Amino acid sequence: MDKLGIPKNTIDILNKYGFVFQKKYGQNFLIDTHVLEKIINAAEISKEDFVLEIGPGIGTLTQYLCESAGRVVAVEIDKNLIPILNETLAPYDNVTIINEDILKVDIASLVRDFNDNKPIKVVANLPYYITTPIIMNLFENHIPLSGVTVMIQKEVADRIKAVPGSKDYGALSLAVQYYAKPYIVANVPPNCFLPRPKVGSAVINLIPYDNSPYQVKDESLLFALIRASFNQRRKTFINSVTNYEGLTFDKNTITEALDALGLPRDIRGEALTLEQFIAISNYLSANS
Repeated sequence: MDKLGIPKNTIDILNKYGFVFQKKYGQNFLIDTHVLEKIINAAEISKEDFVLEIGPGIGTLTQYLCESAGRVVAVEIDKNLIPILNETLAPYDNVTIINEDILKVDIASLVRDFNDNKPIKVVANLPYYITTPIIMNLFENHIPLSGVTVMIQKEVADRIKAVPGSKDYGALSLAVQYYAKPYIVANVPPNCFLPRPKVGSAVINLIPYDNSPYQVKDESLLFALIRASFNQRRKTFINSVTNYEGLTFDKNTITEALDALGLPRDIRGEALTLEQFIAISNYLSANS
């Protein structure tokens, strides 16, 4: 099978099957071999690795993964792509194609069944419309991960990597940075895809912590405080938290927490570091 990273080969296979792009699935197929090689190199894939690919499309990245990894499981939602995948991946005996919606797949049991519960690598050109739920699903469900290397919208990559006080900093930045260290590998322009997306993309590497540097008494409280802060990001932290439906703290309790930790009473959530959010969360856990 010819390599699909070459535009002509991609167009030929799409024409052969009369494939029609589905906007609802956010389908943009990579047609740049340099970008594909960057993804494989960034993920540091070896024959020891089990790789989960989300949204393989016509199998462009999958071909590269099959050549580098020990085993690949590719989860594709669009049933119209399955016959194409069966052809483009026919030369490889180390790949399994699953026709499912990744958000409905029990990834934990998939890892148990296919990889004996050992850590996996997730590598994907992610559909932009479900990027955040996919990434959070992997981390919040504590899937055993040794790495996540994904192509996502550049704007989302910037948000994941953002620091306190910047316009991109928000709940997603804090949530991902709690679980992993983010690193932007490459920015990818729209002309590397078919069809061309309207926005730029980026390959981001998320390296999960082996041992978390953070000690948190109550993870669900921590994330509720983070969500509350960015729900109304122009408000002070005190007002955001006391107005948030999912929390029941009064102003005095939150003020006490900030005072005890030496933080200004008028501070906004967007100015707080992850460590400060954790300190507030732990204080409230211990004192309320």
